[in-house]
Amino acid sequence: MTRLARTRKSSAVAQFWRDDALPFIEARGVEDGRDLCYARHSHETFSIGAITRGESTYINREVQLRVCEGTVVLMNPGDVHACNPIDGLPWSYVMLYVDTAWLGALQRSLEMSAPPGFQPLSSIMSRDRALYEGVVELYGVLVDGRLSAPTKQDAASAFFTRLLRTLETAPPPRSEAHDKLLRAAAFIQAHCAQALKIEDICTAAELSPSYLIRAFKKLYGMTPHAFLLNQRVQLARLLLKRGEPLAEVALAAGFADQAHFQRAFKQLLAATPGQYRG
Repeated sequence: MTRLARTRKSSAVAQFWRDDALPFIEARGVEDGRDLCYARHSHETFSIGAITRGESTYINREVQLRVCEGTVVLMNPGDVHACNPIDGLPWSYVMLYVDTAWLGALQRSLEMSAPPGFQPLSSIMSRDRALYEGVVELYGVLVDGRLSAPTKQDAASAFFTRLLRTLETAPPPRSEAHDKLLRAAAFIQAHCAQALKIEDICTAAELSPSYLIRAFKKLYGMTPHAFLLNQRVQLARLLLKRGEPLAEVALAAGFADQAHFQRAFKQLLAATPGQYRG
């Protein structure tokens, strides 16, 4: 089933697209984002977007930039990021969210990656005109209700093949401390629907609370608690795509009540759960 939902908040007009026949990709378009503000957050997917009008701020981990029309932004899975309007000025953009298993398989088919899973890219931004036009064109293909799912899949495969051949992968850092922080993040992700304490995370990662909080924020751009909240929102996002009732999603994702769920979801994704589900 194809879902194309349009939402309006003041001047903002947002469009969400997804199709059960193409579960590896999701799209979002915003015609005027002056009223949409995002808290720092991350996705489990690979995300790529194009600024199609105006300017905005762009934060990716420790980097803060001002980006404008023609800019492509790229976020690896887990990259803490946010894009927000500047002084209430209008801006528009399109975003694509891509499943890492699908993208990793494409990397291996191109003989670009031997390890399993998706290998992160080194770039977080590009002004390459062809890349920008490719993002905008693929978004247009995906949301076009006249085109078939195989046509859209071919377009996605062609675009991301060009992307992977154009951009380099980033070498992963290697250290015992880094591996322990990865273990902490994996533990939070696996148990995000539960009532976690900092001591639980420290035990799993074999780190002291003070070091965990300090090093975790430096690596991920957010505290373990903020990371936990983000993981709950990402879990809720997955459940909403399945059509689960809002009240059940809030409970299954570990939120104390629906009000907390609504508030956290809107803060991180600039849309209510109902708007996202469509």
